[in-house]
Amino acid sequence: MEVAVRNKVQRLYDACASVFRTGEDEPLTFEQIRWLQSLLDGVGPADVGIDGYGDEGPRVDERSPTSRRGLVLGHALEQITYIHIHECQDFSMGVFCFPAGATMPLHDHPGMVVLTKVLYGSVSWNAYDWVSNPRKNGLAKVVAEERILQSSTRTSVLFPRSGGNMHSFTALTPCAILDVLTPPYSDELGRPSTYYIDIPIPWLPGFCILEEAELPDDLVVAGAPYLGPELIVVDEEEEDDDDDDMY
Repeated sequence: MEVAVRNKVQRLYDACASVFRTGEDEPLTFEQIRWLQSLLDGVGPADVGIDGYGDEGPRVDERSPTSRRGLVLGHALEQITYIHIHECQDFSMGVFCFPAGATMPLHDHPGMVVLTKVLYGSVSWNAYDWVSNPRKNGLAKVVAEERILQSSTRTSVLFPRSGGNMHSFTALTPCAILDVLTPPYSDELGRPSTYYIDIPIPWLPGFCILEEAELPDDLVVAGAPYLGPELIVVDEEEEDDDDDDMY
């Protein structure tokens, strides 16, 4: 019997469903992180239904984010756009598309593990960790300052208290970023997104003061349809038969 080959997004979903399980408090292992990184590293724009490169010559009306070929035209988008792929109580998967010059302001990920892969283009990344227990205002250390991320950069991993759990992005070119968050944001469960401003400390290089800020008035995130392959969503009670793929 011929076995169907799972697409890259399905393989990523299956891995996340296997690794991120409600009620399991054990931290992720090094092998699990490497597994997820390798799957994300292998995903390209077309795998999630995005045309990140465009066509030579005439194309469809670029005022529409969706082409006749069934791909979201990433380079044609004029504002930050989020493509929702999947969300459950354990994790979320989605893609942010940025026009050149657009900025995602400094924000946190309370109690979350975040995996981020640039699918195309390049972004400037700033990231910070609290020096002591997470808080709304206080001293933070600089993890990354205007670091350039692009499609050739390996998937980054942020942990609840390390690795740059608060970060911002500025698109240097049109670009797209695939995010996997576990657990996802939730106001009801005490995981809202908080925004900050960073205040440099001239006499203390590598550190800054972070102060909570209101959601920027000019931050508008539009939505676009997910046009990649349809996911086969596994029931939460169903055992994942593909755990052995991790090893």
